[in-house]
Amino acid sequence: MVCCLSSVLSPQHSVLSPFFLVVRGAGGRPHDSTTTRPHDCTAHHWYNRSVLEEKLDTLPDKPGVYLFKGPSREVIYIGKAKSLKHRVRSYFQLSRNLDEKTEILRDHIQDLDYIITDNELEALCLESNLVKKQQPKFNVRLKDDKAFLHIKVTVNEPYPQVLLTRRVLEDGALYFGPVLPASLARNTIKIINRHFLLRTCTLDIDGDLDRPCLEYHIKRCLAPCVRGLCTQEEYAQAVKDVILFLEGKNEKLIRSLTQKMVQASEKQHYEAAAFHRDRIGMLRDLTQRQKAIQGGKDDVDVFAYYREGPRVALQLFTLRAGKMVGKREFYWEDLGFFQPAQFLRDALQQYYLTAGFIPRQIYLSVAIEDQALMSQWLSQKLQEQGKGRRVRILVPQRGKKHDLVLLVEKNAKNAFEIRFKILKSQRQKLLEDLQVALDLPEIPRWIEAFDVSNIQGAEGVAALVVCEKGVMKRSQYRRFKIKTVQGPDDCRSIYEVVHRRYRRRLADQASLPDLILIDGGKGQLHSAYQALSKLGIEDVPLASIAKREEILFVQGQEGSLVLPRTSLVLHLIQEIRDEAHRFAVTYHRKRRSLRDFHSELDQIAGIGEKRKKRLLRNFGSVAQIRRASVEELVPFVGEKLAREVKKKLTA
Repeated sequence: MVCCLSSVLSPQHSVLSPFFLVVRGAGGRPHDSTTTRPHDCTAHHWYNRSVLEEKLDTLPDKPGVYLFKGPSREVIYIGKAKSLKHRVRSYFQLSRNLDEKTEILRDHIQDLDYIITDNELEALCLESNLVKKQQPKFNVRLKDDKAFLHIKVTVNEPYPQVLLTRRVLEDGALYFGPVLPASLARNTIKIINRHFLLRTCTLDIDGDLDRPCLEYHIKRCLAPCVRGLCTQEEYAQAVKDVILFLEGKNEKLIRSLTQKMVQASEKQHYEAAAFHRDRIGMLRDLTQRQKAIQGGKDDVDVFAYYREGPRVALQLFTLRAGKMVGKREFYWEDLGFFQPAQFLRDALQQYYLTAGFIPRQIYLSVAIEDQALMSQWLSQKLQEQGKGRRVRILVPQRGKKHDLVLLVEKNAKNAFEIRFKILKSQRQKLLEDLQVALDLPEIPRWIEAFDVSNIQGAEGVAALVVCEKGVMKRSQYRRFKIKTVQGPDDCRSIYEVVHRRYRRRLADQASLPDLILIDGGKGQLHSAYQALSKLGIEDVPLASIAKREEILFVQGQEGSLVLPRTSLVLHLIQEIRDEAHRFAVTYHRKRRSLRDFHSELDQIAGIGEKRKKRLLRNFGSVAQIRRASVEELVPFVGEKLAREVKKKLTA
């Protein structure tokens, strides 16, 4: 009965979580998808299939996670249960009145798996991780339409740095954010560099440098790279101060700095005392600028939503020490079924799975499913971080807390209006203006843009991004390895990827875009046109935009087109072009890091393909492996090889 669910569980689960028992249930091998009968969207037909009946009959009366699979055996829904037997079988009781979502879900189920856990809390934790990994279409997926800036503190390093990032990774670092607007995030980094003096370099700090760099002399770094200038304890204290600052605990930080200032003054270390005095002044100035919107001093997150039909806007207000320090919006455009209690519960579960900070209290506009269990889960996460305290999830009904929830609801409605009513009409007008500017036959509701990336012809790649109705559609992005071109030849590379893309679209009888946009000048435009002509596609509008000059070329039109720098049409084209460039460069960096990763590790005896992949998956790059200790490498390659890897990479 026990099997390896490799398509669902990550390697970390299989290694670090021995209490999970993975079960397929009775019924033997899963069906071969090539022999499965066409799906009949009728719950009765589904339920009568013998294999599923056997699985349902053998479900254990134990807590765990269940995974429903669709016609292609992909996971379409993940849920947790106090009793797998009762919860899963309830989906197939034909006499039971089911809500719209469950009826639609049941009609799509073709197979199921389940995972037994020791208790319901473990089931909730596992469900959170699996939903994040699999992203099933019937689970509420919490995602916003842009990658906001976060502030990252690399506490997983001996001498941490503070960085800006748009990606939140599970790498042991602390993340704060998102920080809006972006200018605030950058100003915050400047304040930290000026007043807390953490390092900004990428050196491996061992204290063996002869002298510090200019940053130390202009009082922007503590210089842990030079032995005697800064001890590890002093640097660690500066990191703690930065974390307090980023958590918004300015009063606590001011008390700590005041104590240090007094001690330095008593020891006649007047320069150090003046340094602490300046930081205290900066913090008091920042504190006075923040507007308190709640009477208490607790850390609180407030969630509320506004909905019309299948569209939903979810708003989050972040309060630290009673002061508003940030907000965030999430949107759903086609949520076919909506249950407030489950929707909000799933949103919280996904948000706090990777959140860098969990507050003491969470206010909601409606009660959620498993509210007590969610509170227990969040409390446990805090204990694992060394912050033992209870998290309370509340639905305020009166007083200032209720007024705060109403304020967030009002903001959610406002965000909904802007997103789905005002901005949508503006996008339509902008696309109409683009049609006029480029003299296109139709409004370009579907735009595909290409860019290539290489360094002196090495590791050549290309990227395709899609803009649908004025909004970037990330699910349709595609990446290409350049196969037929040697050397830095952008024109031939464009020819290859355009030909490959639309040859495939024709073979699949898929629709073609309303506009193809190429990052480049006349040469790249002509190459793309040749590729389309060879496929017999000459009626799709084709244009290119040259870097620096920002000149547009449209296939079939004489001369070039120069739009005013303030033109919104130009800004839209630039946004699409820049996104294609970003996506291409990101892929190229990944390919280059893989190449470097393989070239260095290939020289180490005993490191084969499997071990290389395991190291890359867990450390991300050769640089991270080089910085890792022998003890950190041992779980992945064994003690003997770990010592050899460390020796070779640091030689």
